[in-house]
Amino acid sequence: MTRLALVDLDDTLTDLSGAFSRWTTEFASQHRLPDDAAAWLIAARREGPLDRFFAEVRQKFDLAEPADQLWANYRARIPHLVQLYPDVLDDLGSLRATGWRIGIVTNGIRDNQLAKLQRTGLAEAVDGYCISDAVGLRKPDPRIFRRAAQNCGTTLSPDDWLIGDSPHLDIAGGHSAGIRTVWISHHRTWPQDQQPPHRTATDLRQAVRILLNEEPAPRATVIPPPHPGAGPSRTG
Repeated sequence: MTRLALVDLDDTLTDLSGAFSRWTTEFASQHRLPDDAAAWLIAARREGPLDRFFAEVRQKFDLAEPADQLWANYRARIPHLVQLYPDVLDDLGSLRATGWRIGIVTNGIRDNQLAKLQRTGLAEAVDGYCISDAVGLRKPDPRIFRRAAQNCGTTLSPDDWLIGDSPHLDIAGGHSAGIRTVWISHHRTWPQDQQPPHRTATDLRQAVRILLNEEPAPRATVIPPPHPGAGPSRTG
């Protein structure tokens, strides 16, 4: 039986937070922004599409460049700053070596996310990937996980897993898709107002170990109906 692991990209496989921090320093220097600008940029970046973020940036610092151009420049630069977390390719290889299929499912614009996949070597390390902008669906919509499974040459089943760092986008999305979930905590505390993950790991290596030791979900026992006309069984 082929089992599938769907894995988030940003801050699960790649250290996007670290890359974003490096980008803020560059951006503030290039635009000669105030000393506290990098800290403001980090605080202002929230989960969600980046077009709104760059509209706020342009307004905050009274920049001449249109927000769309600032966003395009970011998408061109950030793949050069993104790095994989340690041993990610080895960990994915260990999982595939045992027969698992691996797919990456990520929200984001196609050019930006595809460049990350290609520059880090992830595109060749997995069986398929699904980028929200390319399919018109975003996590936590369960349909994007089904599409990701199709891109890996299979269909989603209750034995499959979703690994990701976002309680809302990844874990809630995995629940809605009917698959099991591993939350990459990065040593954070799970928010009490959300349905918890099936398992918690501090990083991808621990998540892979969890999957390698997990048994498939138990199947429900189906009891066939009695033959028409059959009476109650008797013993003795």
